[in-house]
Formats: sequence, structure tokens, C-alpha cells
Amino acid sequence: MEEQDKKAILMNTLCDTSVMRLLQFTDSACPVGAFAFSCGLESAAACGIVHDAVTLGEYVRAVAMQSAFCDAVAALHAHRAAVADSYGGVMDADRALMMVKLNDEGRLMLMRMGRKLIELGSTLIKSPLLNAFLSDIRSGEAFGSYPVAQGVMFAVLGIKEPEMFASHQYGVANMVLGAALRCVKVSHVDTQKILFELMGEVPELYGEIKDFTLDEMNSFCPEVDILASIHEKGRQRMFMS
Repeated sequence: MEEQDKKAILMNTLCDTSVMRLLQFTDSACPVGAFAFSCGLESAAACGIVHDAVTLGEYVRAVAMQSAFCDAVAALHAHRAAVADSYGGVMDADRALMMVKLNDEGRLMLMRMGRKLIELGSTLIKSPLLNAFLSDIRSGEAFGSYPVAQGVMFAVLGIKEPEMFASHQYGVANMVLGAALRCVKVSHVDTQKILFELMGEVPELYGEIKDFTLDEMNSFCPEVDILASIHEKGRQRMFMS
């Protein structure tokens, strides 16, 4: 066996390609526009609700829980539909998710980030499913919500659903914590402590919601929704939500 072949076998053993893809599309540098949104944190900071590491941790946990019981459920259904080659299932998850979103900025965030992710995926990966989804997003037939886009993308990449769920939860928490560094008096160490603690809760949370149907999705978190509505009519515009 040639030396080059030996090296290739070794790399495949040490580094599963799906893990590399997971890291790439979970990275905050992935160009989907997450940096432009704060999930209501800007209003929470302006109203004095979030003002230090403790209150920030409470807020991020609330946003992450809301996302797990709503967005992540749609992502899991989209992932399963994509694995089963059921495009209709993908579209069902996309519509169901957007129907339970209460505020305009939240819907706008999901649609812009979702479109960016599918555009990126269609550029990098040859996939009829991604191409069909992108075509329907551009024509207005599909909303192209970000969680559903994640489900489809990760299924195409061969990433399993528990890992996709972890990536989704990481992305939500990291988006809010990244915004916090710009509008709350906290340090990078503070945000990393919060992220470390929240990520330790992901396996149990996945076990709790993995069997939810689309009809069981719920986004009930009044304080976050009220803050989102305040932001829509407010003057502060460091972030788009």
C-alpha cells in the first residue's frame, strides 16, 4: 500500500468527514448573518432586564428553551423528511414552524438566515433536494426557515439528528451571547461560562423533545415575544431583532 493511501486511511479513521462538516456549519463564522440578530436581547438590555452575567444567563436559557420546543422540533422533522427523501415533509415542517412565529422580526430572521444557508449549501454541495428547496424559496413557495434549512443541510451532509440538534442549540445560544458582548456589560469569560453550562443540558433536552410532532411545537415565552415587539417599534437598531 502506498504511503499516500495509508495517510488517507488514517485521516478517515481519525476525522469523520461529517464531524468536519458539523464544525464548519456550526461555526459562528458561517456566513448566514447570525451576527445581525440578538433575539430580543437588545431590547432586554435597553429595558434593564439583562444587565449582568446572571441575568444574561437566564435570558439565554429562556431563548434556548423556546427554540428547542419550537424551532428544533421543525428542524428534526425536516431532517427526517430529507433522509426519507420526502420533500413534502420538508415543506410541511417549514410551513408549520412559520405559522407559530408571533413577531415579524423573528420570522424575518429565520427566513433570511435560512435562505443564506441553503444558498451556501447549493454552492458547495451537488444536491437535487437543496436545489429544489432553494428554487421554492426564491419563488415564494417556501419560507425557507433557518431550522428547516439546517435539517435539510445536515441530512444531505450525513450528519445525524442528535448532532444537528446540538448544533442548532449551540447556534441559538451563541448568537445571543455574541450580541451580548456588544450591548451588555459582560466579558468573553462570562459568555463562555454560560455557553458551557447550557451545552451540558443539550442531551437531556433532546431526549425531551425528540418525539414531538409538528402540532406539539410551541413558542410560548411571553417575555421574549414582548421584547421582540418592543424592538420592532423602538429606535435602537444595533441589531435586526
